[in-house]
Amino acid sequence: MPLLDVCFSPELIHLYDLKGRIVVVVDILRATSSMVTGLAHGLEKIVPVSNLDECKSYSQQGYLTAAERDGKMALDFDFGNSPFSYMADLVKNRTLAMTTTNGTRAIRLSAEADKVVVGAFLNLSSVAAYLQEQQKDVLIVCAGWKGKFNLEDTLFAGALAHKLQDSFESENDATLASWHLYETATNDLAGFLSKASHVQRLKNLDIHKDITFCLQQDVYDIVPIMEGDFLVPYIPEVIKN
Repeated sequence: MPLLDVCFSPELIHLYDLKGRIVVVVDILRATSSMVTGLAHGLEKIVPVSNLDECKSYSQQGYLTAAERDGKMALDFDFGNSPFSYMADLVKNRTLAMTTTNGTRAIRLSAEADKVVVGAFLNLSSVAAYLQEQQKDVLIVCAGWKGKFNLEDTLFAGALAHKLQDSFESENDATLASWHLYETATNDLAGFLSKASHVQRLKNLDIHKDITFCLQQDVYDIVPIMEGDFLVPYIPEVIKN
């Protein structure tokens, strides 16, 4: 039976051997939720990049660009980090270069894995179906906040562990802790997260609807998967059928 483990922060990723594993990167509020939404609404592919200058340079290739720092949209970019931005017709059949405070960095740090995929509550069951197809060891990498633990990404890890309980074995206590947090919160995720630091940060920026949207489960059936430098959409066979 393949193993499932959880890395609570990208700062801890050096403790794990990524080779032979699938890494699921999660940044619920809001990078990976926006990536899933954008690809579900017609983006052809996304290139996650680490810094603002690199991201901006992609506009010269005709790419759309998106940048967020500290919860706010960076100046002189097409998009920020709200999933609602990626529901517009403008994104269809386009390529997006994206940089965020936490999520895109976590993706880049996971590059040595056999495969890197993007998870969110929005595509939770599809991610679980993909992992069951692959039957490889899995590491869930929580993007956190500037290297620190956060609650919302850990709740996703627990939700995914719950989905995979019959086909994966917990490797370490991080998986067990995530599971128990999710079990506690499952009936009211929004209420459980109401005092979480990044929820408070977004509320202070008057970003309420994004929080509600990002906590919905199974809105989309696509799984963003890294192919070379790009995230592209994949639909698991069990979902297709």
